[in-house]
Amino acid sequence: MTKQVVIAHSPDSDDAYMMAPLALGWLKEDVDFQRFSFEFVRNDIELLNQEALESRYDVTAISFGAYPEIEDKYDLLRAGSSIQEGTGPLVVARECLKPEDLLCKTVAIPGLRTSAYLAMRQWMPELKTELVPFDKIMDEVADGHFDAGLLIHESQLMYKDKGLSLIADLGDWWKKLHDLPLPMGGNAIRKDMPLKEKQAFARLMRKSVETAMARHQECIDYAQSFGRGMDHEMVDRYVRAWVNDFTIDVGDIGARAVCALLGRSVVWVN
Repeated sequence: MTKQVVIAHSPDSDDAYMMAPLALGWLKEDVDFQRFSFEFVRNDIELLNQEALESRYDVTAISFGAYPEIEDKYDLLRAGSSIQEGTGPLVVARECLKPEDLLCKTVAIPGLRTSAYLAMRQWMPELKTELVPFDKIMDEVADGHFDAGLLIHESQLMYKDKGLSLIADLGDWWKKLHDLPLPMGGNAIRKDMPLKEKQAFARLMRKSVETAMARHQECIDYAQSFGRGMDHEMVDRYVRAWVNDFTIDVGDIGARAVCALLGRSVVWVN
């Protein structure tokens, strides 16, 4: 008898891409796949962070910044992380400013539990902030409603088209400070699931990422089907930036990066 597993992920290109082999049934001959039946839910990452507080889903994408609040409910999967070396969330403004100029301004941020906000707090803890949906931040800054904004997801590729100036690349700052990549998000699995089921899904998650990378263009097409205003070339650029060796397995370096960001150890499922 199969166990139904509800998987929640964001419609972001990298999340959709790595989940495509599971969602499209490409792994149905795999023994681990045959143990489960799947239902998929897709929500904005900040909503998923909030829903994880209620243990809403069996497997869910989360910001690593949310982990301290849910560590009693979820363990982290070693496969499926979004970790990039040397670049990451961007702080942008309409004007070309020095970082210290931001101290008297308001920065629009995408969520209090996002890893991007956690990194920005470590970069400049004194900043005044206001919550804005992540996909509205770029336009709100360009229209002058906010002095600056913290960009995540695909907007990191689009801000120049809006005439915005880069103030700081937090991934670059983090790399120079810690000589580590900056971890953004990963997949978490309910802590109360039986260990063998968690391990079986962990293996399956890794196979899904590996299969996505092997069938790249098909998974790019699947990711683009969720919209977000990006053409095929931009989806490809975004996925190539965020789906990498760390996504297959977080590895020792990725695990150290997560611990450095959170200032604590975490529990991983192999």
